[in-house]
Amino acid sequence: MSRESIHDDQPLGMTVHSMPTPQEIGSSPQVRTRVGRWKMLLVLLICAAPVVASYFSYYVVRPQGRRNYGDLIEPQRPVPALLAHDLQGKEVNLQTLRDQFFLISVGGGACDAACVNRLYFQRQLREGLGAEKDRLDWVWLITDDVPVPDALQPGLKGAIVLRVPEAALSAWLQPQAGHALSEHLYVVDPMGNWMMRFPPGISIQTAPGHKRDLERLMRASAGWHKVGR
Repeated sequence: MSRESIHDDQPLGMTVHSMPTPQEIGSSPQVRTRVGRWKMLLVLLICAAPVVASYFSYYVVRPQGRRNYGDLIEPQRPVPALLAHDLQGKEVNLQTLRDQFFLISVGGGACDAACVNRLYFQRQLREGLGAEKDRLDWVWLITDDVPVPDALQPGLKGAIVLRVPEAALSAWLQPQAGHALSEHLYVVDPMGNWMMRFPPGISIQTAPGHKRDLERLMRASAGWHKVGR
């Protein structure tokens, strides 16, 4: 029997030595770095998708005939690093106003009749959101050092009350032309951006417009924003 036929009769080996291992496939540092960057980008896109989609639907894809009662602020203005004080005198950085939606009013500590009216409707608008109310906080920014009347204190339960110099605050929030800063209610989103301003004044007739806009915000952000505070 020839040598060739002997080799032909031998069984095939079961070990596949010629196939590359996973380590050999990804052995190049450049390849591993490139793959890692693509994976990180993919994760970031997946995390950001709900936020982008909700804002796109609210700001861009608006059903025909639908109008916001409040004015959308474009571009949005981030909360500045202003130093505020609570009613006990403790220092608070205004940039802590994030991770929630915030409904903000502005006024002096003496709080005249119009101020009391705004605070009342702020509280009522939040309560009117029902199960979604814990996603929105109401805030009163006081622009002077005048003591808050004792009679007003019980009605402020659950509110965030901070003193902020009016001049510094005016560099961030702005009223409509011809109106005062204190005449509006303002909305800040969970990323810490001022994004909406309601028309001057609020009453039993105009409050439904405020409520509709707030409800739309809650629905548009439901996929990505939960109670954060």
